Amino acid sequence: MRYDFDKIVDRRGSGAIMTDCLKERYGREDLLPLWIADMNFETPEPVRQALEQRLAHQVYGYSVAPETYWEAIRSWERRIHGWEIARETLSFIPGIVRGIAFVLQCFTQPGDKVVVQPPVYMPFLNLPRANYRKLVYNHLLINRETGGYSMDLAGLDRVCREEKPKVLILSNPHNPAGVVWPAEDLARLAEICRRHGVIVISDEIHADMALGNHIHHPFPSVSPVAADVSITFAAPSKTFNIPGIVSSFCVVTNPKIREKFFRYLEANELNGTMFLSTAATEAAYTRCDEWRRQMLAYVEGNVDFVCDYLERHIPGIVAVRPEASFLVWLDCRGLGLGHDALIDLFVNKAGLALNDGEAFGPGGEGHMRMNIACPRAVLAEALGRLEKAVGSLKPSLA
Repeated sequence: MRYDFDKIVDRRGSGAIMTDCLKERYGREDLLPLWIADMNFETPEPVRQALEQRLAHQVYGYSVAPETYWEAIRSWERRIHGWEIARETLSFIPGIVRGIAFVLQCFTQPGDKVVVQPPVYMPFLNLPRANYRKLVYNHLLINRETGGYSMDLAGLDRVCREEKPKVLILSNPHNPAGVVWPAEDLARLAEICRRHGVIVISDEIHADMALGNHIHHPFPSVSPVAADVSITFAAPSKTFNIPGIVSSFCVVTNPKIREKFFRYLEANELNGTMFLSTAATEAAYTRCDEWRRQMLAYVEGNVDFVCDYLERHIPGIVAVRPEASFLVWLDCRGLGLGHDALIDLFVNKAGLALNDGEAFGPGGEGHMRMNIACPRAVLAEALGRLEKAVGSLKPSLA
């Protein structure tokens, strides 16, 4: 079956943050939205069918996850990533961002330090602050030739030795730059964290969206040490466009960490599944392989389209080609604009809603994050607007 990713779906009025929060966020409702990280593609039909079938039942009462739900997760990770997960290490989580907050509340105290590697997904910065933990930065290294990023592992060892953090939050694959971290780098990170007594939270929500020949490595799978120091979160939500359905899970291999964290979840009734979550997850992981294959091919085409367009028409903006996910990190520093002028260019001159790079922490200045999981015609419209807006600047900037 061929799926139609060129189909334009009008999401306005559906309660979608993407469209219905534009005025609140940007002060305008007429922007072309390429910001919040969900897709503007139809959710796979098998998932919709599974939800419709379950909703056809006349009672929506308390429910328990069927064993087929857990097996669907285990089978998926085994097939896609070669990662064998024991059933007892799995738990439902009501959202990965919430899960990260749970870890901070369970294993740290106010004033404790948390390591992040910016520029990085905004909640990694906001959650520790909101929970009165102190952020410690281990800045990513930039390859000046390619614009890509790598981890400063020597710097991480120094930060852990000097600052004595309790937790490191890892974006694997990385958001916003779309880096698929090499297994050897992840293994070295695990060794550093074990040496200094740091728990690693690995957010792997984009794990199933490696592009081209890139291969994602689940953090606990890279070494026994990584499995021993980590709490890993994953979900079908990004891959199958169901983030509005809470469908996340965590894997905790270390028995001592698992006992404490699972007891915390149980005591606060945070690990109870919902019947729509289990139905959607099971359908996604057992009936949507072909949809995923076609979606990834379409997204790769969109990546090529964006990179080629910018190179030919807007050389002042350079796309960091993602190795995973549908997010493209745009380096706009070649335009020579300050922060306010850059936002004005995208919002007021081009009529586009993207994520402001400064929100991703140090190193995000002069960047914008673009969601390209949309029909190519929409992407062409957005880039055409951007080209025209840049052309209206001083000739030296265009």
